Amino acid sequence: MHQAMALTVSFGLLPQRLVCGGSRKYLEFLKPKRLYARGSRYFPTDQPPANSKNDSKQRNNESNGRYPSLVECAPKMIRESPRELLENAASFKEGTPANAPKERMEDVWNSDPYPKGSNWKQSQAKYSKRPGCDPRETSIILFPGQGTQFVGMGKELLQYPLVKQMYDLASSVLGYNLLSLCLDGPKETLNKTVFCQPAILVSSLACVEKLKATNPEAINSCIATAGFSIGEITALVFSKAITFENAVRLVKLRAEAMQFASDMTKSGMMTVFFGPNSKVNTACAEARRHCEVLGLENIECKVANYLYPECKVIAGNIEALDFIEKNAARYELRRLKRLPVSGAFHTNLMEPVANVLSKALKKIPIQQPIIAVHSNVDGKRYRNAEHIFKLLPQQIIKPVCWEQTMHILYERNPDQYYPMTYECGPGSSLKSILRMVNAKAAAKCTLVSG
Repeated sequence: MHQAMALTVSFGLLPQRLVCGGSRKYLEFLKPKRLYARGSRYFPTDQPPANSKNDSKQRNNESNGRYPSLVECAPKMIRESPRELLENAASFKEGTPANAPKERMEDVWNSDPYPKGSNWKQSQAKYSKRPGCDPRETSIILFPGQGTQFVGMGKELLQYPLVKQMYDLASSVLGYNLLSLCLDGPKETLNKTVFCQPAILVSSLACVEKLKATNPEAINSCIATAGFSIGEITALVFSKAITFENAVRLVKLRAEAMQFASDMTKSGMMTVFFGPNSKVNTACAEARRHCEVLGLENIECKVANYLYPECKVIAGNIEALDFIEKNAARYELRRLKRLPVSGAFHTNLMEPVANVLSKALKKIPIQQPIIAVHSNVDGKRYRNAEHIFKLLPQQIIKPVCWEQTMHILYERNPDQYYPMTYECGPGSSLKSILRMVNAKAAAKCTLVSG
């Protein structure tokens, strides 16, 4: 008789019997380690939890000469449904080797256009252009809107090339001395819509000339631009979608039409500071009903500008604004401030302006922007020249989604860097708003005024 010889090869796993030839020889060998989908909770090294009842049954099978098959063992080891196995397998991520090279800077920034770990369906960053480079090597240029003008603006810009020629060309199109109005006023005239809009357009583009002279790399590295209200046309000129001369003509027509529409209906705008319990929309709705009771025509009262959390601008009939001021406590509004404008801009009361602007745009050539220009209507980039034709007139009657635009441009993970930002134009209103939306981005913002 052959003397039984037990050979044991131990790899730290459960034993299994093997019959060799006519005699029983026992060889302990390694069981297959992975019998289920990658990513399940026991892969790659964890063992299933101990089960005394199953262990006892397994020992009885061994003593009877029968060892449970791998197929019999697998369900007891896994303890997961097929659906759980698939879900776990889908979420599996390979581990990073200890000797893996460190991630390079160019790899860090050559990533998806929305923050890592975020829900891309909810992220606003996917609507902005994020090139595959360090954001600190890029720039964004912002242009202010109406209300930032002041007597004396442009005085410090005349020393830079082309600035004087820009004011002279604009004056020939407008039919009055724009530079003299900007430098000497009077303030009451400069603040009128028909004068301040062309003044802000030209002065903001003059600030771009200053930036070209003092920091040309800021211009060369610009990846996106946006402007508040009239500043959006400035951004389109900067992106070379509209020529300077045509932009001055367009703004002249726009300003005159807005002034005409304002004269048709007594209206205005008001900044509203509110809290989490405030009822801004309810206030606007009840203000409209108040105007209906008064028998007014062309009734309007709505949010016209989204500035930053807890601050919006509402616009509408003067009677509606008066109603909200008198009942601010009822709607839990913290503070109200009337704006020095003559009309309810960015509301349906500006419908005649949108029609005029739409017809004017058909008479001037519009090119594809050479950099991304973000629209006030939805904060997203203009796709092409046809998109500008379609969307720019709507800007007159739609709210300015500035807060949304700032999220699109600057939304990032806490550990990511921000691009340099330059506010080109009179005042510092856009930097102040950006500070309330994204303080880290505002810390990288530089004012370019004069």
